[in-house]
Amino acid sequence: MTHTDDTDPMQVRRAYKLRAYPTRPQEGRAVRLLRDHCDLYNAALQERREAWRMQRVSITYVDQSAQLKDIRAADPHGQGRHSCTAQQQTLRRLNTVYQGFFKRVRDGEQQQRRRARRKVGSPRFKPYQRFDQVRFVAGDGAKWEPVGSGRWAYASFQAVGRVKVKQHRQVVGRVKTLQLKREGRRWYVILVTQTDPQPLPATGRQVGIDVGVARFLTTSDGEVVDNPRFLDTAQVMIAELQRWKDRARPGSGNRRRLRRQLAREWRKVANQRRDFHHKTARRLIDACDVVALEDLRIDNMTATARGTADAPGTGVAAKSRLNRSILDAGWAQFMGILVAKAESAGRRAIYVNPQYTSVTCHVCGAICTRPRQDTVVCHGCGEWDADLNGARNIATRAGLGSGRASAA
Repeated sequence: MTHTDDTDPMQVRRAYKLRAYPTRPQEGRAVRLLRDHCDLYNAALQERREAWRMQRVSITYVDQSAQLKDIRAADPHGQGRHSCTAQQQTLRRLNTVYQGFFKRVRDGEQQQRRRARRKVGSPRFKPYQRFDQVRFVAGDGAKWEPVGSGRWAYASFQAVGRVKVKQHRQVVGRVKTLQLKREGRRWYVILVTQTDPQPLPATGRQVGIDVGVARFLTTSDGEVVDNPRFLDTAQVMIAELQRWKDRARPGSGNRRRLRRQLAREWRKVANQRRDFHHKTARRLIDACDVVALEDLRIDNMTATARGTADAPGTGVAAKSRLNRSILDAGWAQFMGILVAKAESAGRRAIYVNPQYTSVTCHVCGAICTRPRQDTVVCHGCGEWDADLNGARNIATRAGLGSGRASAA
């Protein structure tokens, strides 16, 4: 499956995450903004639940958006003080959650027919602490002022004010939406812009990429990128802070301080991982015209080990460690970043079927044995590095190799 195609260029969207520095009054209004949008989200969710429970009626985004005029008129000092288009974005957010829920239900029904029953959870209400972002449409309730001769850029939000923003890089393209986001005690403005792709010169290099845990990735021409394992490095400190927080009295100032410190450690790990993904993806896109990736189902790969609480089965501890290593590698985030950079640079990214890529011989197509995690053995062709063999199979399935391996 070809995900991007440089023969039909189109406008791409880019996101810029910039640190914001609201004043104390602005921060109070921003917190109130998040609370009011959280109330709107939960009320819309309650309406959908009750309509289905009592009358078996499905409420859509169009139905709920049409009610905003009356809601704003009935509560002029609450919901009425906020941007209507931003409230529509919040309702669209709930609608996206429901679309994902319906998809999981359909997938669960299909798995149930295959005797692999999976319980699907319905959308849940959000507490104030977990509702941390509101999206605005540029020019309607929000305005972006890039940095000029002064030190600061500014982002203006209805019911919040004109907030100072540290613009550490140039914003390219037309700003479409602005998002005000809270992370712990920090505030950010996320700009989404629309711009034309900027094609890079051809290099003639086309590679398949096999991602892993022992190595972060291996390309079909032999390049290896080591796995930095950021979570393993921070695991001791995170575990210690978690133990201290669990021992602290609920509601105490000490528990709040430990929670903030724990959030800082997790934010540091996430920032390190994202920075590594961006730099690795940039090097690949600059050097390659075409990249082929496995279409991995990471949610299925990191599912809980088979078993119940009474009979947990075997290998649960090992599966837990493997789950943590897969999530620490962040394959999904890396692939999303790689594909986005490919679109922006006029490159091609191709997803292929991942089935048996590691144990199929890339030369003759026979099924290999795997005596060790890093090695596969073909009875006709000999011993191969497992990751390199998988990367070459991925390249072949994308039409970049010899064509001897099984088709996608």
